[in-house]
Amino acid sequence: MSTTTTSSVSGAGFSIDEEESTEERIRRLISEHPVIIFSQSSCCMCHVMKKLLVTIGVHPTVIELDDHEIASLPPPQPETAAHGSISSRNPTPAVFIGGTCVGGLESLVALHLSGHLVPKLVEVGALWG
Repeated sequence: MSTTTTSSVSGAGFSIDEEESTEERIRRLISEHPVIIFSQSSCCMCHVMKKLLVTIGVHPTVIELDDHEIASLPPPQPETAAHGSISSRNPTPAVFIGGTCVGGLESLVALHLSGHLVPKLVEVGALWG
């Protein structure tokens, strides 16, 4: 029997099917939220990432992962990630915009400074242009 629980994280609801694998749950959450950050509770970079997005006007969904779940994060796309900012050693925080892994804090800041972040957020419906 499948048990489903609904929780609220950063204002966005999501359901958890306990029979889903970690990879399936992460993929589903990425597809359900236009902007989602995967982090660990001890990660100060996640706070900076959230602050940047909130300042722009986006309220991302934030999911804290256990150590064993971090390995299930999909890698960043080469065209959106800044020079390996998500390393195999510490892939959090990782931000996904429109289902695509942007990368970590460095990649998000680089996207913002290049002027591409706001249009991308508008494109996925996280901001109104």
